[in-house]
Amino acid sequence: MSEASAPGPRRNSRISPWPFVGMGGMACAFFLYAASALLAPWWAVAALLVAWVALFVVACAWWSLHPRWVPGVAVAAVVLWFAVMALGGAVLGWSA
Repeated sequence: MSEASAPGPRRNSRISPWPFVGMGGMACAFFLYAASALLAPWWAVAALLVAWVALFVVACAWWSLHPRWVPGVAVAAVVLWFAVMALGGAVLGWSA
């Protein structure tokens, strides 16, 4: 069997760092979502965690398909958390 037709992984393929950056951002966002229990009621924290899980599933699905988009999902997670916490504090009176 010649070397050109041997099956195996490609040696010249580069691994993109962006999915790893995005998953690091998702881990950071998780701590924000979990710490929301200090300010928000239980039902809001539960809804935020469900939203985080949905965003995590999207990030996992885009790992190979769109690796450069995964950090954007992490940024969207932090923006969503900030918007919910700011609106909850301003409109619903959440405070520590």
